[in-house]
Amino acid sequence: MTDQDTTTNTEDSTPPASSTDHWLVRPRTIRLLWIGFIVVLAATLVPDLFMDHHGEFELDGTIGFGAWFGFVSCVALVLGSIWLGRILKRRDSYYDS
Repeated sequence: MTDQDTTTNTEDSTPPASSTDHWLVRPRTIRLLWIGFIVVLAATLVPDLFMDHHGEFELDGTIGFGAWFGFVSCVALVLGSIWLGRILKRRDSYYDS
């Protein structure tokens, strides 16, 4: 074995995609999926611009209410679960004793 064989390339931290990689783990595919998701989500807000909003309250009559309310609710659930997990966390050996 030579010195050249034992050195690693530290310049590029991501390994190159080989032909055996699944198509969902390729960086190009991930980037295209993100772009596609953003386009679809933006397209769902476009019809909302042309609708007349009649909400029960002033807040739910705003443009894009379902989108931003869903996002805020999701973030609140994730943060709440992190908070609850820290409160309920036990040692790894809790059930051993």
